Amino acid sequence: MRFLTVLLVLILSSCTPNNVEINNDLEKFFRQNNANGCFAMLSNSTGNITVYNLDRYRDSAFLPASTFKIVNALIGLQTGIISSDSMMIEWDGIQRTQATWNKSMTMYEAFRVSNVPYFQEVARRIGKDTMQQWLDSLAYGSKKITTAIDSFWLDHSLTITPDEQLGLVKKLYFNQLPFHKINMEFVKRAMLFEDTPEYKLSYKTGWAGFDPAKKKHIGWMVGWIEENRHPYFFVLNLESAQPDFDMTAARMNILKGILKELGFMQGIK
Repeated sequence: MRFLTVLLVLILSSCTPNNVEINNDLEKFFRQNNANGCFAMLSNSTGNITVYNLDRYRDSAFLPASTFKIVNALIGLQTGIISSDSMMIEWDGIQRTQATWNKSMTMYEAFRVSNVPYFQEVARRIGKDTMQQWLDSLAYGSKKITTAIDSFWLDHSLTITPDEQLGLVKKLYFNQLPFHKINMEFVKRAMLFEDTPEYKLSYKTGWAGFDPAKKKHIGWMVGWIEENRHPYFFVLNLESAQPDFDMTAARMNILKGILKELGFMQGIK
């Protein structure tokens, strides 16, 4: 335990040996959902961080999948490619298996249903050179665009660690990213999915469907939960080798299970 604590202190300079917890009990939520992965939560008010599977959290990088929509939207807004979160992009008429994507929609709507074609069009309009400049400025993951501009975050060209994802959403929450405040507020508004008297839960999901070459699904949930005006930032990363794995259900089951285990969603934190 002491060795793991010291390692984490090296990663997060705000942490001390007294405020880091390696919580291996959280494994049960992954096991119950036939998945492997990692989870981390940072309390902003105390600096305490809870981590399950430190090595994966710190050292393993994965394609961001639709969590990249956070950055794609911010760049689109900052460059004027997206005029506001109400900007409509017309449906291209192609019928896709995800029925909610088969219509024209605004950025706000597209973000919340994770509409891949909408944000592929945004990326094409941004262009590779501008996108690359922003990835470099943000130091986003591996910063690599080695494939097409409208798929590099979906095909393992670009990768990011769970640790980096956690840092990104924390900076977004506090408007510490190099974007206009209104643009960050647009994205944060789209990320708010549960607003109750006890808590507010904001997140972005990501899912790379079953890859026959890598023989697994990769999934994400990144964001924060607020209780009594205190934010707690989290990252969930998971994978499964089952071709018919229900990622949508599993990642929410794991996240909600962990949050309840840690005492959240009751308004007492």
